Amino acid sequence: MADSNFIDYVKFCSRSGAGGAGSLHFRREKHVPKGGPDGGDGGRGGHIILRGNAQHWTLLHLKYKKHVIAEAGKGGEGGRRTGADGKDIILDVPLGTVAKDAETGEKRFEITEDGQEVILTKGGRGGLGNHHFKSATNQAPHFAQPGEEGIEEWIILELKLLADVGLVGFPNAGKSTLLSSISAAKPEIGDYPFTTLVPNLGVVGYRDDKSFVMADIPGIIEGAAEGKGLGIRFLRHIERNSILLFLIPADAESIAEQYKILLGELEKYNPELLDKKRLLAISKSDMLDDELMAEMTQELPKGIPSIFISAVAQKNLDKLKDMIWQAIQEG
Repeated sequence: MADSNFIDYVKFCSRSGAGGAGSLHFRREKHVPKGGPDGGDGGRGGHIILRGNAQHWTLLHLKYKKHVIAEAGKGGEGGRRTGADGKDIILDVPLGTVAKDAETGEKRFEITEDGQEVILTKGGRGGLGNHHFKSATNQAPHFAQPGEEGIEEWIILELKLLADVGLVGFPNAGKSTLLSSISAAKPEIGDYPFTTLVPNLGVVGYRDDKSFVMADIPGIIEGAAEGKGLGIRFLRHIERNSILLFLIPADAESIAEQYKILLGELEKYNPELLDKKRLLAISKSDMLDDELMAEMTQELPKGIPSIFISAVAQKNLDKLKDMIWQAIQEG
């Protein structure tokens, strides 16, 4: 996924159609000079609808849609004929798309299933024709309802990636290198912070033609939950990963302290993330001997399965895949 075509955030103006006006009409026929009211109802205004589409994985196709405007309903006619409804506009979005109110930031809903349709902006109701208002005391009502106005609002769509495994770590922990080593993904790799500016997905082949999907997510820094660094733009992608693989380099000053900070940022963003299954990989460990690894193992965080790996030297990568696969099956 290059940054040019992976779009996980769009903002646009969504305007539903106004309802058609009810008809003010009286029945007039050759032998019925004073027929009663027979004005039909106006048609409903068009909705703006989001539809889940499993074939989409980015919001790129909506990037340049700054205004989405649905059709207005048609007015009612005599003979109690109802006006046509305005045409709905259906926007296909990837699974994991969250719709928010741009003004308040309030979450409206999330699209999670293929083919799921949810009305984003509701079209205005059509007005009632004058035949609805006939009564014993008013046999010839000379009024009908106007159609209801459509709604105009600014909407934000955000995408949360779906992967079996989400890589969690500080910038430069070696996440991109690991993903490129065990999958066909080709993320940009560099020795400076924030090489990865967008999430990368890779399909990791496993034994007997099995596979799982791993997501390399832009690095966390302390304060990310408050918007520092790349902020919370990447944190939402972790929400839909079933397993979190923490990646901490062997040359970190304190592996336990880095793990604690990473966990703290996830908890501040969404405490439910701590319920996910966690694994710990110590990257860049090709220079460590057995004695040093045994010593470092004593300092590792308790209660989380851990492994020393090196993507460059292909060290323990098959064992890491075994750990991940087992965690997926248990999950």
